[in-house]
Amino acid sequence: MTKERVQKLIAACGLASRREAERWIEAGRVAVNGAVISLGDKADPLLDQVTVDGKPIGRSETEVTVLLNKPVGYVTTMSDPEGRPVVSDLLTDVSERVVPVGRLDLTTEGLLLMTNDGDLAQRLAHPRYHVEKRYLARVRGTVEAAAIKQLAEGVKLEDGVTAPARVRLVRTTRTHSWLEFTLHEGRNRQVRRMCEALGYPVSRLKRIAYAFLQEGELKPGQYRRLTAQEVARLKGLGGLK
Repeated sequence: MTKERVQKLIAACGLASRREAERWIEAGRVAVNGAVISLGDKADPLLDQVTVDGKPIGRSETEVTVLLNKPVGYVTTMSDPEGRPVVSDLLTDVSERVVPVGRLDLTTEGLLLMTNDGDLAQRLAHPRYHVEKRYLARVRGTVEAAAIKQLAEGVKLEDGVTAPARVRLVRTTRTHSWLEFTLHEGRNRQVRRMCEALGYPVSRLKRIAYAFLQEGELKPGQYRRLTAQEVARLKGLGGLK
Protein backbone atom coordinates (compact mmCIF):
# COMPACT_ATOMS: atom_id res chain seq x y z
CA MET A 1 0.00 0.00 0.00
CA THR A 2 1.26 3.50 -0.81
CA LYS A 3 2.07 5.92 1.95
CA GLU A 4 -0.51 8.48 3.04
CA ARG A 5 -0.21 11.71 4.96
CA VAL A 6 -0.41 10.86 8.64
CA GLN A 7 -3.27 13.25 9.35
CA LYS A 8 -5.33 11.37 6.77
CA LEU A 9 -4.59 8.03 8.47
CA ILE A 10 -5.66 9.43 11.83
CA ALA A 11 -8.92 10.74 10.34
CA ALA A 12 -9.58 7.40 8.62
CA CYS A 13 -9.52 5.70 12.02
CA GLY A 14 -12.25 8.02 13.27
CA LEU A 15 -10.07 9.57 15.95
CA ALA A 16 -10.25 13.14 14.70
CA SER A 17 -10.74 15.29 11.64
CA ARG A 18 -7.70 15.98 9.46
CA ARG A 19 -7.54 19.53 10.80
CA GLU A 20 -7.51 18.31 14.39
CA ALA A 21 -4.91 15.66 13.49
CA GLU A 22 -2.73 18.39 11.98
CA ARG A 23 -2.87 20.26 15.27
CA TRP A 24 -1.80 17.10 17.08
CA ILE A 25 1.16 16.74 14.70
CA GLU A 26 2.18 20.37 15.15
CA ALA A 27 2.02 19.88 18.93
CA GLY A 28 4.44 16.96 18.71
CA ARG A 29 1.91 14.37 19.88
CA VAL A 30 2.20 12.09 16.83
CA ALA A 31 5.02 9.67 16.06
CA VAL A 32 5.73 7.11 13.34
CA ASN A 33 7.78 4.09 14.43
CA GLY A 34 8.74 5.97 17.58
CA ALA A 35 9.95 9.16 15.90
CA VAL A 36 7.97 12.38 16.31
CA ILE A 37 6.89 13.62 12.90
CA SER A 38 6.28 16.95 11.22
CA LEU A 39 3.25 18.13 9.29
CA GLY A 40 3.32 16.65 5.80
CA ASP A 41 5.09 13.41 6.75
CA LYS A 42 3.64 10.19 5.41
CA ALA A 43 3.32 6.60 6.63
CA ASP A 44 2.27 3.21 5.31
CA PRO A 45 -0.66 2.04 7.46
CA LEU A 46 0.26 -1.62 6.88
CA LEU A 47 3.98 -1.33 7.68
CA ASP A 48 4.38 1.66 9.98
CA GLN A 49 3.15 2.17 13.53
CA VAL A 50 1.48 5.53 14.04
CA THR A 51 0.95 6.65 17.63
CA VAL A 52 -0.81 9.58 19.27
CA ASP A 53 0.44 10.35 22.77
CA GLY A 54 2.25 7.01 22.64
CA LYS A 55 -0.85 4.99 21.84
CA PRO A 56 -1.14 3.17 18.47
CA ILE A 57 -4.01 4.32 16.29
CA GLY A 58 -4.40 0.93 14.65
CA ARG A 59 -4.44 0.28 10.95
CA SER A 60 -6.44 2.48 8.63
CA GLU A 61 -9.90 1.06 8.03
CA THR A 62 -12.22 1.09 5.10
CA GLU A 63 -14.37 4.17 5.37
CA VAL A 64 -17.77 3.21 6.76
CA THR A 65 -20.81 5.40 7.37
CA VAL A 66 -23.87 3.96 9.08
CA LEU A 67 -27.40 5.32 9.41
CA LEU A 68 -28.92 4.28 12.75
CA ASN A 69 -32.49 4.71 13.92
CA LYS A 70 -31.65 5.50 17.54
CA PRO A 71 -34.19 4.40 20.16
CA VAL A 72 -34.98 6.32 23.32
CA GLY A 73 -32.73 5.33 26.23
CA TYR A 74 -29.38 5.21 24.43
CA VAL A 75 -26.57 7.71 25.01
CA THR A 76 -24.88 9.20 21.94
CA THR A 77 -21.34 8.48 23.10
CA MET A 78 -18.90 5.60 22.70
CA SER A 79 -18.88 4.87 26.45
CA ASP A 80 -20.80 6.09 29.46
CA PRO A 81 -19.41 6.36 33.02
CA GLU A 82 -22.91 5.76 34.39
CA GLY A 83 -23.19 2.44 32.60
CA ARG A 84 -26.13 3.43 30.41
CA PRO A 85 -26.56 1.81 26.97
CA VAL A 86 -24.61 3.58 24.23
CA VAL A 87 -25.41 3.76 20.52
CA SER A 88 -22.38 1.67 19.54
CA ASP A 89 -23.97 -1.27 21.41
CA LEU A 90 -26.55 -1.44 18.63
CA LEU A 91 -24.01 -1.91 15.82
CA THR A 92 -23.64 -5.63 16.28
CA ASP A 93 -21.92 -6.44 12.97
CA VAL A 94 -19.87 -3.27 12.40
CA SER A 95 -16.25 -4.12 13.20
CA GLU A 96 -14.92 -0.68 12.29
CA ARG A 97 -14.74 1.98 15.01
CA VAL A 98 -17.40 4.48 13.99
CA VAL A 99 -18.33 7.55 15.99
CA PRO A 100 -21.55 9.60 16.06
CA VAL A 101 -21.97 12.68 13.88
CA GLY A 102 -23.46 15.17 16.31
CA ARG A 103 -25.66 14.08 19.16
CA LEU A 104 -29.18 13.04 20.06
CA ASP A 105 -30.30 13.28 23.68
CA LEU A 106 -31.05 10.21 25.78
CA THR A 107 -34.79 10.79 25.35
CA THR A 108 -34.60 11.78 21.65
CA GLU A 109 -35.03 9.13 18.99
CA GLY A 110 -34.47 8.96 15.28
CA LEU A 111 -31.77 9.15 12.65
CA LEU A 112 -28.13 9.30 13.67
CA LEU A 113 -25.12 9.04 11.37
CA MET A 114 -22.03 7.20 12.59
CA THR A 115 -18.77 7.10 10.64
CA ASN A 116 -15.02 6.53 10.84
CA ASP A 117 -14.40 9.36 8.37
CA GLY A 118 -13.33 12.18 10.67
CA ASP A 119 -13.40 14.85 7.98
CA LEU A 120 -16.93 13.94 6.93
CA ALA A 121 -18.13 13.96 10.54
CA GLN A 122 -16.68 17.39 11.21
CA ARG A 123 -18.05 18.93 8.02
CA LEU A 124 -21.56 17.56 8.49
CA ALA A 125 -21.67 18.83 12.06
CA HIS A 126 -20.46 22.35 11.15
CA PRO A 127 -23.26 24.93 10.76
CA ARG A 128 -21.51 26.72 7.87
CA TYR A 129 -22.48 23.88 5.51
CA HIS A 130 -26.20 24.22 6.32
CA VAL A 131 -26.89 20.49 6.40
CA GLU A 132 -30.59 20.21 7.17
CA LYS A 133 -32.08 17.97 9.85
CA ARG A 134 -35.83 17.45 10.21
CA TYR A 135 -37.54 16.72 13.51
CA LEU A 136 -41.04 15.82 14.65
CA ALA A 137 -41.86 17.19 18.10
CA ARG A 138 -44.89 16.54 20.28
CA VAL A 139 -45.48 19.47 22.62
CA ARG A 140 -48.03 20.07 25.33
CA GLY A 141 -50.85 22.43 24.51
CA THR A 142 -52.21 24.06 21.38
CA VAL A 143 -49.54 26.01 19.51
CA GLU A 144 -50.82 29.31 18.16
CA ALA A 145 -49.89 30.65 14.73
CA ALA A 146 -47.92 33.50 16.30
CA ALA A 147 -45.76 31.01 18.20
CA ILE A 148 -45.07 28.99 15.04
CA LYS A 149 -44.03 32.20 13.29
CA GLN A 150 -41.65 33.06 16.13
CA LEU A 151 -40.15 29.56 16.14
CA ALA A 152 -39.50 29.92 12.42
CA GLU A 153 -38.03 33.42 12.60
CA GLY A 154 -35.82 32.81 15.64
CA VAL A 155 -36.09 32.32 19.38
CA LYS A 156 -33.85 34.07 21.89
CA LEU A 157 -31.97 31.47 23.96
CA GLU A 158 -29.17 31.88 26.49
CA ASP A 159 -26.62 31.25 23.70
CA GLY A 160 -28.20 33.69 21.24
CA VAL A 161 -31.09 33.87 18.81
CA THR A 162 -31.67 30.74 16.75
CA ALA A 163 -31.29 30.88 12.98
CA PRO A 164 -34.38 30.96 10.78
CA ALA A 165 -36.01 27.54 10.42
CA ARG A 166 -38.98 25.95 8.72
CA VAL A 167 -41.70 25.06 11.20
CA ARG A 168 -45.18 23.76 10.51
CA LEU A 169 -48.05 22.41 12.53
CA VAL A 170 -48.65 18.78 11.59
CA ARG A 171 -51.66 17.94 13.75
CA THR A 172 -53.27 18.59 17.11
CA THR A 173 -55.08 16.56 19.75
CA ARG A 174 -57.03 17.66 22.81
CA THR A 175 -53.83 17.99 24.84
CA HIS A 176 -50.89 18.11 22.41
CA SER A 177 -49.60 19.56 19.14
CA TRP A 178 -47.20 17.94 16.69
CA LEU A 179 -44.68 20.29 15.04
CA GLU A 180 -42.22 19.60 12.24
CA PHE A 181 -38.92 21.49 12.40
CA THR A 182 -36.32 21.74 9.63
CA LEU A 183 -33.04 23.15 10.99
CA HIS A 184 -29.47 23.50 9.86
CA GLU A 185 -28.07 24.58 13.22
CA GLY A 186 -26.82 21.97 15.64
CA ARG A 187 -27.14 23.56 19.06
CA ASN A 188 -27.45 21.36 22.10
CA ARG A 189 -31.11 20.40 22.74
CA GLN A 190 -32.15 23.12 20.29
CA VAL A 191 -35.70 22.04 19.45
CA ARG A 192 -36.51 21.35 23.09
CA ARG A 193 -35.13 24.70 24.23
CA MET A 194 -36.91 26.63 21.47
CA CYS A 195 -40.26 25.14 22.41
CA GLU A 196 -39.73 25.47 26.14
CA ALA A 197 -38.76 29.14 25.72
CA LEU A 198 -42.26 29.79 24.36
CA GLY A 199 -44.01 27.71 27.00
CA TYR A 200 -44.46 24.45 25.08
CA PRO A 201 -42.63 21.57 26.81
CA VAL A 202 -41.63 18.75 24.46
CA SER A 203 -42.93 15.31 25.45
CA ARG A 204 -41.53 13.43 22.45
CA LEU A 205 -38.86 14.28 19.88
CA LYS A 206 -37.72 12.35 16.84
CA ARG A 207 -35.27 13.18 14.06
CA ILE A 208 -37.04 12.00 10.92
CA ALA A 209 -34.56 13.10 8.25
CA TYR A 210 -30.86 13.92 7.97
CA ALA A 211 -30.19 15.86 4.75
CA PHE A 212 -31.66 13.60 2.03
CA LEU A 213 -31.65 10.49 4.26
CA GLN A 214 -34.90 9.20 5.77
CA GLU A 215 -35.65 6.22 7.98
CA GLY A 216 -37.45 4.20 5.32
CA GLU A 217 -37.91 0.71 6.73
CA LEU A 218 -35.44 1.20 9.60
CA LYS A 219 -37.16 0.40 12.87
CA PRO A 220 -35.84 1.76 16.19
CA GLY A 221 -32.53 0.05 16.96
CA GLN A 222 -31.92 -0.94 13.34
CA TYR A 223 -29.24 0.50 11.05
CA ARG A 224 -27.80 0.17 7.59
CA ARG A 225 -24.52 1.02 5.86
CA LEU A 226 -24.78 3.86 3.41
CA THR A 227 -24.03 3.20 -0.22
CA ALA A 228 -21.04 4.76 -1.95
CA GLN A 229 -23.44 7.06 -3.81
CA GLU A 230 -25.05 8.25 -0.57
CA VAL A 231 -21.66 8.92 1.02
CA ALA A 232 -20.60 10.88 -2.06
CA ARG A 233 -23.73 13.04 -1.76
CA LEU A 234 -23.00 13.68 1.92
CA LYS A 235 -19.41 14.64 1.09
CA GLY A 236 -20.76 17.06 -1.50
CA LEU A 237 -22.90 18.72 1.17
CA GLY A 238 -19.83 19.14 3.35
CA GLY A 239 -17.64 20.48 0.55
CA LEU A 240 -15.52 17.31 0.36
CA LYS A 241 -14.53 15.39 -2.75
